[in-house]
Order: sequence, then C-alpha cells, then structure tokens
Amino acid sequence: MAQASVNIEVVKGPNENNLSVLRRFTKRVQGAGILPRVRSKRYSDRTPSANTRKAKTVAYLKKKAEIAELTKAGKVTELTKFSRRK
Repeated sequence: MAQASVNIEVVKGPNENNLSVLRRFTKRVQGAGILPRVRSKRYSDRTPSANTRKAKTVAYLKKKAEIAELTKAGKVTELTKFSRRK
C-alpha cells in the first residue's frame, strides 16, 4: 500500500501577511490528510520478516537448551521468568 508523497507549497502574495500564509498552509495540510496518516503510523511496527522470526526462534531455543544444560549440571539455579526484578 504505497502512497505517493504529497508536497504542499504555499507562495506568499505581495499584500499577504505571514499569519494568512500560515493559515493557508495549515488548511492545505489538513485537506491533504497528511497528519492523520503520519499519526496512525507513529507507533505501529511493521511485522518482522520470516527470516528474522526464524533467527529469533533459533536463538531462543539455543539459549533455552543452554540454560537447561547448566541447570542439569547444577551450575545454575533454576531461573524464573522474573528473576531480574528487584
């Protein structure tokens, strides 16, 4: 869903003050719908690719196996999910 970028340009007239130029610019930005689109995308993360998910899963399983091995050998006590909290 690629949308074309919108460039809004406002040229100041010879007898126009800065406030009216700013007001015209603001109205054009509102009319183009740029701010709602930007604000909707602000906190949304894109979904990770399949390769990224696989790599993360492999790393998780490797770490889990390592901890299980250390626990079995008695070198590490069993870790809880929230062990780092104080």
